[in-house]
Amino acid sequence: MPFTFDHVARVVPDIAEAVQFITDTIPESTVLYQDTSWAFVDAAGTKLAFVLRDQHPDHLAWRVGADELELLATKHGQEIRTHRDGTRSFYVNGPAGQSIEIITFEGSRWESGS
Repeated sequence: MPFTFDHVARVVPDIAEAVQFITDTIPESTVLYQDTSWAFVDAAGTKLAFVLRDQHPDHLAWRVGADELELLATKHGQEIRTHRDGTRSFYVNGPAGQSIEIITFEGSRWESGS
């Protein structure tokens, strides 16, 4: 599976407030998942994640297959972590502090709809 851009994640102080703002501002938004520490929204075709600072960094995410994830984690010397929704990923931090998440949806609750 080639690299496919997947989502933008933003650290916010209040998940519910961020979701309310985006759904009020962009009427074609669909809340895919929301709890008190994390939300995933399709905002008119662009996936946005709202996260708390202690959960995830601000980041851009690219989706790959499970085998590619393993190869890339080894290449970058990173540990793969499994998230509560079954996705698996790792982060690479750039020279200016930017974070990139490499993620696979294989085996997760999102696999068929990703």
